[in-house]
Amino acid sequence: MADEQMTSVGFASRLTGVFGYSRRALNLVWTTSRSLTLTLALLTLVAGILPAVVAFIGQLIVDGVVAAMTSSSPDTQRVLWLVLLEAIVVILIATSQRGISASQSLLRALLGQRVNVMILEKALTLQLENFEDSEFYDKLTQARREASSRPLSLVIRTFGLVQNGISLTSYAVLLFAFSPWAVVILIGAGLPSFFAEAKFSGDAFKLFRWRSPETRMQMYLETVIAREDGVKEVKLFQLGPRLLQRYRDIFNKLFVEDRRLTLRRDGWGLALGLLSTAAFYGAYVWIVITTMQGAITLGQMTMYLVLFRQGQTAVAASLSAISGMYEDNLYLSNLYDYLGQPVPARLGEAQQGPEPGLGLEFKNVSFSYPGADSNALNDVSLRIRPGESLALVGENGSGKTTLIKLLTRLYDPTEGCILLDGLDLQEWDVEALRQRIGVIFQDFGRYQFSVGENIGAGDVRYIDDAERWAKAAKTGMAAPFIEEMPDGYQTQLGRWFKDGRELSGGQWQKIALSRAFMRSEADILVLDEPTAAMDAPSEAAIFDHFRSQSHNKMTILISHRFSTVRAAKKIIVIHKGEVIEQGDHESLLAENGQYAHLFKLQARGYQ
Repeated sequence: MADEQMTSVGFASRLTGVFGYSRRALNLVWTTSRSLTLTLALLTLVAGILPAVVAFIGQLIVDGVVAAMTSSSPDTQRVLWLVLLEAIVVILIATSQRGISASQSLLRALLGQRVNVMILEKALTLQLENFEDSEFYDKLTQARREASSRPLSLVIRTFGLVQNGISLTSYAVLLFAFSPWAVVILIGAGLPSFFAEAKFSGDAFKLFRWRSPETRMQMYLETVIAREDGVKEVKLFQLGPRLLQRYRDIFNKLFVEDRRLTLRRDGWGLALGLLSTAAFYGAYVWIVITTMQGAITLGQMTMYLVLFRQGQTAVAASLSAISGMYEDNLYLSNLYDYLGQPVPARLGEAQQGPEPGLGLEFKNVSFSYPGADSNALNDVSLRIRPGESLALVGENGSGKTTLIKLLTRLYDPTEGCILLDGLDLQEWDVEALRQRIGVIFQDFGRYQFSVGENIGAGDVRYIDDAERWAKAAKTGMAAPFIEEMPDGYQTQLGRWFKDGRELSGGQWQKIALSRAFMRSEADILVLDEPTAAMDAPSEAAIFDHFRSQSHNKMTILISHRFSTVRAAKKIIVIHKGEVIEQGDHESLLAENGQYAHLFKLQARGYQ
C-alpha cells in the first residue's frame, strides 16, 4: 500500500513538474503581446459559449415547427425570428474563429522571433567551452528545432482547452436535465484515448532526445554536401555518394523507430476511438427510445443528440489538448534547460591596472580543457613589455593558441594567473580587456557581409566608420585590391547573397589582418599564423608595415615560418604545453636545442 502511494505521489510530482512550464509559456506569450493575448482570450470565451446557444435555439426552432404543424394558428413569425437569431450566433462563431486564427498567426510570428532572440542572446553569454561541448550542442539543437513553436502551441492548446471546457460545461448543464449518466458517459468515453495519447507523447519525446546526435550529423552532412566551403573537396575526392549514403543510413535508422511508434500510436488510437464511437451510438439509441416513449420532445431529442455529438468532440479535443500540453511541456523543457545553462559570473570591473605600462605577464599558468586527461599548458611563465615583440614557436597542438585563448579570457587558467599592468585578468572588466587586444586567429571569420563590415567587425564601436576601414585596410595591405573592386568597400563578399564576390585565401587573410588593425587603440596585437596563405613578397610587406605600426605595442606572433619569427625580440619555444626554451633568434640557435632543430629542418627545404 505504501509503495502504491509512493508511486502515485511520484507520478503526480512528475506530472506537476512537466506541466510547470505552462505558466512560463503563458507569461512568455503575455509579455510578447498583451493586446493579442487578451484578444485571443476574449474570442476563445465567445467561441466556447456560443455553440451551446446554437443547440438551444435549434431545440426551440424544432419544437416551434412541430407546434406550428399541429396548431390552427401557427406562430410563424416567432420561428423565423429564432432562425434569424441562430444565423446571427453562427456568424458570431465564425467571426470569433477567424479572429482566433488571425491572433494565433500574429502571435506565432512575434513569439517565434522572441524565442529565437532569447536563444541567441543566451548564446552570447556562454563561454567558448560550451560551444566545444557536444552535449551542449545537443541542447542547442533541441532548443532551436522545437522551442520556437512550442510556447505558442502550448498557449493555443491552453486557450483551446478553456474554450472546450466552457462549451463542455454548457453542454453538461443541458444534458444533466436529460440524465446525469449521460454526462458520465460523455466524459468517461474519452479517457482511455487520453491516457494512451499521453503515454505515446512521452515516448515520442524520449525518441526525440535520444536521436539528437544523429539529427545533428544529418544537418552537418547537408552542410558539407550543399555549401560552397565543402563542395570543392566533396567533388574532388568523390565523397558525395559516400556522404549521401551515410545520410540515408541515418534516416533509415531513425525511420524504423518512427514507424514503430506511429503504428503503435495509431493502432491504439483506432481501437480506443471505436470505444468512443460505441458510447455515442449507445447514447443515440437511449435518446431515441426516450423520445419514442414520449418522455422528451422532438426538439429536445434533436438538441440532446447535437449536444452529445458536440460534447463528445469537445471532450476529445480537451483531452487531446491536455495530452498536447504535456508534449509541449516536455519539449519546452529543452528550451529552459538550454536557457538555464549556468554562466560563470564575471566579477571583474577594473578598467585599468595599478601599474600602466608594466605589460603582460604569465605566472605559473596551467590549463586543462574540460574533460581532458592532461594539461594543455603546464606551469608557463613569460613576460612581455610595451614595445616588445614575442614569437611563439612549437609543433601543432603544443599549446600556442591555447595561450591566446587564456589571454583573451575565452578560458580562464586552471592554475596560476595572468597579469596585465599588474592586475590579474580575472579582475578586469572583460569588455575593457578585450578592447585592448587586437587578434587574428588562424581560423578567422569570413563573414558574408560587405568588405567594409568585414573589416569594421574588428571594432564594433566603429563598424560603420568608412574612414577607419580605409586606414585599417591600408595597414593590413588589403587596400590595393579593395580599391580595384567596382563597389569598393561596399562590395558583398561570399557567394550566399546576390552579386557576392569570393576572395582568394591570401586576400581573405589581408581582410582579417585589416580587421585586427581596426583596433587602433589596442596595445596588444596577436597574430596567429597571419601570413599562412600569402606569397613571400606580401608577407615581407605585411611585416614591414606591422613593425612600423607596433613600435609602442606588445605584439605576440604565432608562426611556423622562421623568416617571420626571427625578427621577434623574444622567442618562446613550447613543447607539449611547456616552455622549454626562450631567447632571441641568435641565442636559441647557439643553444642548438629544439628551436635550432626546427629552424634547420625548415632551412633544409630551401637548399
